[in-house]
Amino acid sequence: MTLRLGVIGTGAIGREHIHRITNTLSGAEIVAVTDIHAEQAHAVVEQEKIHAKVYPDAHKLIGSSEVDAVIVTSWGPTHEEYVLACIAAGKPVFCEKPLATTAEGCMRIVEAELAYGKPLVQVGFMRRYDQGYRALKKVIDTGRIGEPLMVHCAHRNPSVPSSYTGDMAIVDTFIHEIDVLRWLLDDDYVSVQVVSPRKTKYAHEHLQDPLIVLLETAKGIRIDGEIFVNCQYGYDIQCQIVGESGTANLPEPSSVLLRSEAKLSTEILVDWKQRFIESYDIELQDWINSTLKGEVNGPSTWDGYAAAVTADACLQAKNTGQIVPVSMPKRPAFYTKNN
Repeated sequence: MTLRLGVIGTGAIGREHIHRITNTLSGAEIVAVTDIHAEQAHAVVEQEKIHAKVYPDAHKLIGSSEVDAVIVTSWGPTHEEYVLACIAAGKPVFCEKPLATTAEGCMRIVEAELAYGKPLVQVGFMRRYDQGYRALKKVIDTGRIGEPLMVHCAHRNPSVPSSYTGDMAIVDTFIHEIDVLRWLLDDDYVSVQVVSPRKTKYAHEHLQDPLIVLLETAKGIRIDGEIFVNCQYGYDIQCQIVGESGTANLPEPSSVLLRSEAKLSTEILVDWKQRFIESYDIELQDWINSTLKGEVNGPSTWDGYAAAVTADACLQAKNTGQIVPVSMPKRPAFYTKNN
């Protein structure tokens, strides 16, 4: 069986997903696309040389009998509406983050999925599919460094445009750490504090950069997370788990070790898409395979909700300078552990 997919949103990430599904992955084909800019959707269909119908709007695409499952890669504030429509239509949906722009919106999706009675939604937290993070999780889960006590991590970008805001440092950048650390540690957060170090001269006037996010988990693990989006030197993701009997570091991306010009060196990536390109492939192939079996095995609606609740607390902590509790209701039994 071939999974017939509809894609809502043909911007950068939508185009990349269409390309990888068409040229790299197996078990699915793009049969429908839509975008608020219809000419862009038509251009993507032509460029990728796919036999896909361009629908006038997302709801008509979701309701089409020719579409088995949906990928949502539209503007973030539209995600909640389209995911809810997919659930109402009984169609599996892969939604790029955010699941919704508020925790309340995510909870509405949780409630809709619970009412439907079957998991249908996967959220696009691709770091769980990164080989380095998976190797790190294996070390933790097998107890090779004992129980985790502390985590040190960093998310660094070479630069960001002037349109990048302080809230984006949390909801667009650090949101990946929020999800992947919760998954790595198999633990929920209970409090957060955000600290502002000395500001870099490379940050735009309206932006405080860098930031340090201090998280505490239910098990008492302490996390310090650096967000530095104007670091200049490259795109650099770091993570170290400190356990009772050892430490474990996220592996560096593969690169050639050079001995040249009296230096021993390796290159540092500057493009986030290149850092996680294989993760996107593995993530979507896993979603296709799971969907064909009637399963959801990746990040769930509940994971999207947990990330949103934590991000909201981080924003409150950033704005107030206070330690803010992260208040989560009990996880419904409906959402079994995944991935």
